[in-house]
Amino acid sequence: MSSILSFTILGLFTGAAYAIAASGLVLTYTTTRVFNIAHGAFGMVMAFTFWDFSQRQGMPTWLALVLVLGVVAPGAGWFVQRFVTRGLGEGPVSVSLVVTVGLFVGLIGLAQYIWPPAPRTVPPFLAEEGVNLGGTYVTAHQIITIALSAVVAFALYALLNRTRVGTAMRASVDNPVLLQLFGGKPDLVASLSWAIGISLAALAGILLTPVIGLNYYDLTLLVINAYAAAMLGRLKSLPLTFVGAMGLGILQSFAVAYLPSEGNLAGLRAVVPALFLFVVIVAMPQAQLRIGQVKGIVSAPLPTLTKSLGWGAGLLVAVALLTVAMGDADLLLVGTAATYAMVMLSLVLLTGYGGHVSLAQFTFAGVGALAYAKLDEPNLVGLFLAAGIAAVVGALVALPVLRLTGLYLALSTLAFGVLMDKMVFQADFAFGYNGTLRAQRLSVLGREFSSTGGYVLVMTVFFVLMALTLLLLRRGVIGRVLIAMRDSPAACGTLGLDMRWFRVGLFGLSAGMAGLAGGLFAGLRGTIGAADFQLFNSLPLLLLAVVCGVTSVTGAAMGGVGLMLLPVLQSSRPELAGLVFAVLGFGAVALGRDPNGLANLVFGLGRRLDRRFGDRVRAAVPVLPLPGHRVEDDSATAVPLAETLGGPLSSPVPGSVLIVPEGEPVPGHLDPAHQSQEEVPAHVAP
Repeated sequence: MSSILSFTILGLFTGAAYAIAASGLVLTYTTTRVFNIAHGAFGMVMAFTFWDFSQRQGMPTWLALVLVLGVVAPGAGWFVQRFVTRGLGEGPVSVSLVVTVGLFVGLIGLAQYIWPPAPRTVPPFLAEEGVNLGGTYVTAHQIITIALSAVVAFALYALLNRTRVGTAMRASVDNPVLLQLFGGKPDLVASLSWAIGISLAALAGILLTPVIGLNYYDLTLLVINAYAAAMLGRLKSLPLTFVGAMGLGILQSFAVAYLPSEGNLAGLRAVVPALFLFVVIVAMPQAQLRIGQVKGIVSAPLPTLTKSLGWGAGLLVAVALLTVAMGDADLLLVGTAATYAMVMLSLVLLTGYGGHVSLAQFTFAGVGALAYAKLDEPNLVGLFLAAGIAAVVGALVALPVLRLTGLYLALSTLAFGVLMDKMVFQADFAFGYNGTLRAQRLSVLGREFSSTGGYVLVMTVFFVLMALTLLLLRRGVIGRVLIAMRDSPAACGTLGLDMRWFRVGLFGLSAGMAGLAGGLFAGLRGTIGAADFQLFNSLPLLLLAVVCGVTSVTGAAMGGVGLMLLPVLQSSRPELAGLVFAVLGFGAVALGRDPNGLANLVFGLGRRLDRRFGDRVRAAVPVLPLPGHRVEDDSATAVPLAETLGGPLSSPVPGSVLIVPEGEPVPGHLDPAHQSQEEVPAHVAP
């Protein structure tokens, strides 16, 4: 009986900390419609700040607490709302998710740069105090945490439902323009809600630090538990959020106590919050279609088929030259870049075209790699079977949340990633007892590619084929439906389009593309392990896809190279490892509103170069003079031959132009004074 009481008290303590964090999450979402994925990262940074003030600077505990909760955390919340998340709630959910994921990664990198890895401890509040309750010793820190959670829940409920400020907070998300007409200040109340929310994240992080320690990832990812509690309250009910947090804390405590610590079910204890989150998401009611102003994403321009084939051939030639000039170590990096680029192509389909965000895309690549290695069929049949298995898994992830969109789909992939990390990838039946699994390189039509250079070239061929297929899909009916679903789900629903099964198919196809890349990656490496496909690896993947351009094939190629270079840069300059992630995360924040990313700048540069030098280049091509006219005539006007055609020439000369003297009509062109639209000649004299 005493053990049950002990684990109940421990569960109430952890649940109270979850309740505090989840309350801040609900507050920011309720008032701004922005789900802050980085909520736990803010709590982690503030916990490090509290340690710095209290332990490193030697401040009294109460003063450090006041400075963090009353100055630093509210100031950070005001800054983030004012300069980062302002207006995100009115746009597509995918944009706000990407921006907050950027904050997530950027804050982890910033913490690593400011506070390099080292053992640190934060003593609990009133460490010497405590009481005996039924034979169980309850520390003063646990009592304070439980009491603070109740105070926070009551204060927030009173704020939102019994004060004018709370009414203004709720009105700011429903209709900020109407609130402004009545004398309210939407930006001010939004900043206030973010200031309170970050302060609550800081309080939860400080309360949990004496128990789990100062760790960048544990404190950050622990907020998944807060996600689960907030989802139980449907992101709007503080009482239900409080109940969900307490229930989750007790459930997790008893899972640690009574579930087996060894065997295939050992990971079940660590995934209780993720299972709780997934079950709550599945039980959510039908999501309502968002109506109002359409805020679509301007996609990158689609290249012509000829241009696509030309760039694909150019890439193959470039990689072929690299295979001759590089050693195996460098070629492994090129193959890794191709893998990342193919996974990013799956994000182009899912996020760039479909408007949905996956927070575990590299997990699907891990499913494909694991299936490829387990099938032990190093040929095209085995590779496509592995991709099909990953596609089925992706469809199954989306199937339980068939009625939901946007945020809930993204969080379901997050829960799936945690489940795969703890329950599958780290289990003995997956990668074996030593944590690695051997995989053979792919053979195509009986030809084995044992050399690293040849295999990398095969991977590049697959990337080019996937890219061309994706562009063909985008030009067709399915591509237009995808863009319509992304830009205005309400309009698609009005037209009678059933987007539910289409969405499941989209998730499945995207996961299959990632699984294909994972299978090729397994053959490239020869051995794969659970560490290659951790959940956290999916977040930099998503961010670099957005930074480089998640709406274009060019962005996927650039992102693959960039993600490959990240560990190279970190290994060469370990002291800059945290700074690299900070730059990546905050770069995604800066470019999150423009999903075309750096690729858009490349396209713009190409257009500017064409305007500046295009005429000179075209003028330098061979010319086809008309009879009776000399090419040296300075008064002549060069006209591209193709522009004179009302119909095709029997024997066109590529790149040729007509030289027409100034003042004379161009054959085949309209002369407004003499010809009508129906009288355009369709013949050009030789």
